[in-house]
Amino acid sequence: MMLTFHLRTLAQFFIRKRVDFKRVVLPKFYSSDNFCPTSGAERYRHLQRYFNRRVRATCLHFNAVPNYSMVYGLYHVYFIDTNVIYRIDQRQANQSPERLLDLEQFLERDGSGPKTVGQWAVQRIRLSPQERHLAVTLKKYHKEEQRCVIINLGHETLFSLIQPHVIFTLDKVFSFEWATDDVLYFTTIVGLRSSTVFCLDLTKNRKITSVFAEPKLNVFVEVALTRDQKLLTINCNSRSSSEVLVIDKDNLSHEPLMIQRRVPELLYHVEHWKGSLIILTNTGPGQEYQVVQTSLSEPAVDSWMPLYFPPPGFTIKDMEIIEDFGVLITRTPSCQIGLTVMSLNNPDVLYFMELPSWACAFEAKKAGVGGKTNTLEFLISSPVHPPHQFCLLPEEGLVLSAEGNKIYIDQLNTITTSRLEACSKDGTLVPITLFHAAHLKALKEVPLLVHVYGSYGRDHNMEFCPKKRLLLELGWVLAYCHIRGGGEGGLYWHRQARVKGKQKSVEDLVACLQHLFSSGVSSSSVTALTACSAGAVPVGALCNLYPQLIKAVTLQAPFLDVLGTMEDSSLPLTIEDKEEWGDPVGNPSHKRIIASYCPLHNITPQVYYRFFTQRYPSMLITAYSGDSRVSLSGIVKYAEELQKAINSHFTLNQRSECGHKPNIILNIQPGANHHGQEDFDLMVNEDALELAFLYTELGLDPPRHLRKKQSVDVLATM
Repeated sequence: MMLTFHLRTLAQFFIRKRVDFKRVVLPKFYSSDNFCPTSGAERYRHLQRYFNRRVRATCLHFNAVPNYSMVYGLYHVYFIDTNVIYRIDQRQANQSPERLLDLEQFLERDGSGPKTVGQWAVQRIRLSPQERHLAVTLKKYHKEEQRCVIINLGHETLFSLIQPHVIFTLDKVFSFEWATDDVLYFTTIVGLRSSTVFCLDLTKNRKITSVFAEPKLNVFVEVALTRDQKLLTINCNSRSSSEVLVIDKDNLSHEPLMIQRRVPELLYHVEHWKGSLIILTNTGPGQEYQVVQTSLSEPAVDSWMPLYFPPPGFTIKDMEIIEDFGVLITRTPSCQIGLTVMSLNNPDVLYFMELPSWACAFEAKKAGVGGKTNTLEFLISSPVHPPHQFCLLPEEGLVLSAEGNKIYIDQLNTITTSRLEACSKDGTLVPITLFHAAHLKALKEVPLLVHVYGSYGRDHNMEFCPKKRLLLELGWVLAYCHIRGGGEGGLYWHRQARVKGKQKSVEDLVACLQHLFSSGVSSSSVTALTACSAGAVPVGALCNLYPQLIKAVTLQAPFLDVLGTMEDSSLPLTIEDKEEWGDPVGNPSHKRIIASYCPLHNITPQVYYRFFTQRYPSMLITAYSGDSRVSLSGIVKYAEELQKAINSHFTLNQRSECGHKPNIILNIQPGANHHGQEDFDLMVNEDALELAFLYTELGLDPPRHLRKKQSVDVLATM
């Protein structure tokens, strides 16, 4: 069970679909040349075709990286392959996989019809304790909508063998867990809101009863099991507070037990160990996370006994209970990941396990019905390092590397991970993670891609990305700026840039860019910024204030109209997002603050000086027509206002004085939701366009292979 999952108000969903690549013609599609639909991106097509091949090849090269999609039961191993669920009997050698659910066949039998087969994908599976039933969620493409399918896994009777078969389906299911082999608890999601817990009892004519309902609109509800599978937790989280109820799986008739009622700014996450509760909560010094213990009979905060608080500069990101040990996923002051292992029998006995210096993302294997209980299996990765499998034995103090890691071990030696710090305007040191192939002293003229997020107290997504790996192989430097507003520096790091402090995110980003340049890493003429979702806020603000620091920008599903969104309470996330951005309707000071940095409302005309032009960078803005979280109208309006400012400047001044005119490309993709494309071909095409845009707008020479091909083409025409 992951803290980062439970304390996230809205979980990310995954979609897969194969559709024809085409643009949606909305009222306006903008380029820097004109306002004609579908124009603007043609100048990148030649390079895009080249990068399409390179991205595709890189993805296929790393397609065998490990993952935790397999589920271990008492007798079988379950896995998903191309929307088919299989199982293999662990008791029999050399057995062929048995098909349990073929999504295409199921949808046709279900009456959905053949036209809907390509609109769903298998997402998650949960196995009942004695392996009698399997619950599977199917995710609908382009919509944040799920269906849960219950499968009877079959058994032998006195007279016959019952084959696996579907017995029930549930619509709009978000989270779900088995309490017994016949009782399933689940939550539903309606309009991006999950607020009610239900119980399905297969022994009582499939009766469904309501167990819990959350009245607050800014609270998101989900169910989960503790790692030891003893308690079912009902987690009710807002952006800044928690309330958890637990259900004893051995006493389902009892009412859910409240651990601690909601208190403003109190966050906590519950695990179970030998009849007591181990809680990760922000009651430590400075309202940071610490580990506490309490009894089930007296679970409220007054009875919480502190067990561990990290040293200064270290932050706890997550917690796993492995038999008699608490394993804490920890970040160091430089944003490196490590493991703090604590004996629950004697909390004074603990040790810190360093992980490889390049490790940026951590994924623990979910506890299963038939999994090992004395080890913690996990994956670590970085944007340029594919996932590597490790196993922690807490009692022995050992971290073992899996055999499969040897596949890519030689490639790790060619990549350097550097940790830098930039001094922000108020003196705060902001960590920067840098990936590069050349020596640090040889990066002055190397193209630089800077990544930023800095919102909602969430760490930057630094999981492996084939596109980032390709850029590194092409000689780029990749920088990740861990600005305030994110979660890398703990809860204090987030609070510093929330509501009234949002401007600090922009100041941190400016400091990071200036520090990189002064340290000999690239220059503004070959530097690009990239961000997605709320990460677009500091990027857009920087472009309004200091556009001379960068040459190009790429944005995906960007949040650019903060003021307009937060003034519209009819939008699905406005109410809960008040804790992050403020309330411009009910608080005039909040409105003034938001208006001071909102990217859309601060677009300014370009300035021309005799020896210097302050102009906007070229931008590639990718939006998705099915995005229900970020208003498409706000993105379109931003592109329109930005284009007006650029056109006005070039109309009033001579082109020779103004220099190169920035290109603003609004690329609206059909259907996909806020998390973008999941179809492989569409993802590759989107990534290829981004790389072609960056090479063109930074004025970089084409990669060597393409230059050779161009020379051959020229000779052939002579």
